[in-house]
Amino acid sequence: MACKARVAGTKAVFFNLLLCLMVFYTLYYMIGSVCFGAFRLELFDGLFPFDFKTQVSMSSPKYLVILLSMELTYFISGLVFAAIVKKWIWDYSVTVTLSHVVLSCALVGMTMMICNGQLVAYFICQKNHSYLSDI
Repeated sequence: MACKARVAGTKAVFFNLLLCLMVFYTLYYMIGSVCFGAFRLELFDGLFPFDFKTQVSMSSPKYLVILLSMELTYFISGLVFAAIVKKWIWDYSVTVTLSHVVLSCALVGMTMMICNGQLVAYFICQKNHSYLSDI
């Protein structure tokens, strides 16, 4: 007796993955903004899902907001993913999590590359005025 499994097409998988990524980050920002308001923090940083500079301390309200936002987002995302894809929820969850990690690393790497490159260019251009004429 052969098992008949219906495999989703590539377009459907990519569409569902894109939808799951959009849902994940939409929930992340919605929950984050509610948590920022509940903890009465003054500055809502749009890059808080990618924050790596906040010191890990249970007495820090900003750290608690970031932690609570992340945990609630992952919990609620699992429920919403179940409504969207109905099967293979673990696969979409792992892919979204890995995408978030890669995006976070790329954002941090890009920031370091821009800052370091700009500093080197500034100090080189400060001593050699021929670089300034190219701008």
